Amino acid sequence: MSEEKHLIQNIIPAELSELTDRVQDMKAAGYRLGQLCAAEAGGQFHLLYSFDKDCVLTNLKLTVREGEEIPSITGIYWPAFIYENEIQDLFGFRFKHLALNYNGKFFKVAEPTPWNPQSQKEG
Repeated sequence: MSEEKHLIQNIIPAELSELTDRVQDMKAAGYRLGQLCAAEAGGQFHLLYSFDKDCVLTNLKLTVREGEEIPSITGIYWPAFIYENEIQDLFGFRFKHLALNYNGKFFKVAEPTPWNPQSQKEG
């Protein structure tokens, strides 16, 4: 039987103002971008940027307010354009300097920003 390698995961709170510096540090340290996701919990929105190096996940967790513009990380990790466009379409957040911006048309959705509970209250 082979030895199992257990995945370690760290969650580090981060501020929006330091996001690009932190992501640049992750890239310089040899981390790969694993994923970027958004979620609403308790009336707050959270973005979780997950990076992997040697089977250890390091997550930067940001709390963002409705209408707050988020700096894009596509200048550091090009594939992030997929995640950032998805979050724009589903939650309504905007990413500043997004390298490939579908402007809310990345997905075909029946209603705008369907995963944003605030938009459900307005409609």
